[in-house]
Amino acid sequence: MADNSVSRAQRGNDDVLKRLVSINQGPSGRPDLAMTFDDGPHPTNTPILLDILKARRIRATFYVVGRNGAAYPDLLKRMVDEGHELGNHTWSHPRLTALGEAGLLQQLDRTSEAIYKAVKKVPVTMRPPYGQLHPWQARMIHAKRAMVTTLWNVDPRDWQRPGASVVASRIVAASRNGSIILAHDIHRPTVRAMPAALDGLAGKGFHFATVSMLLGARDWSRKRFRWVSG
Repeated sequence: MADNSVSRAQRGNDDVLKRLVSINQGPSGRPDLAMTFDDGPHPTNTPILLDILKARRIRATFYVVGRNGAAYPDLLKRMVDEGHELGNHTWSHPRLTALGEAGLLQQLDRTSEAIYKAVKKVPVTMRPPYGQLHPWQARMIHAKRAMVTTLWNVDPRDWQRPGASVVASRIVAASRNGSIILAHDIHRPTVRAMPAALDGLAGKGFHFATVSMLLGARDWSRKRFRWVSG
């Protein structure tokens, strides 16, 4: 893990996220892991994925691109209604390392506003596009927006479109206790890979949690947020 660690004694503590700046995995003492999906929602792929998750009673975390969430608020509402967590993946998916503080916060705030309008909740975790963020930016985001930068430790490289069976096998083979798994619901082969991946993980004894649940927080959201000018 980066910057801070999570002990088993912290599990179940709603304040745990306040102590974290950046993470790439959860605690390894239990067979829990988090499936995460970036870049959506997608108007046709995401509903199929939600059906797959619902049939298996699996909760996931969706790192929402703000302009996509604003375009499909009903999908955000469905995600929350079915027990999933929403995270902030910026408004337009830029390389955040090229932005200053004001531009970066604007990317996050527009996305949080779109999510709030749809579900009346605000994310407490964010994921930088391409996994790229300067350490000072992660610290600033935590200090000014109370968001934990969330990376991953399992990457099936589904964006390279190697095929559904390859994506599924990579996920199952690489996952360990506490893994945070990266995937993208904008890619149809990734969605097709999910039944085999999820069933394979369950068959190995893993339990599924949202990112906040993995870290021991009972609630993934806040009710309000500060703006760039705040």
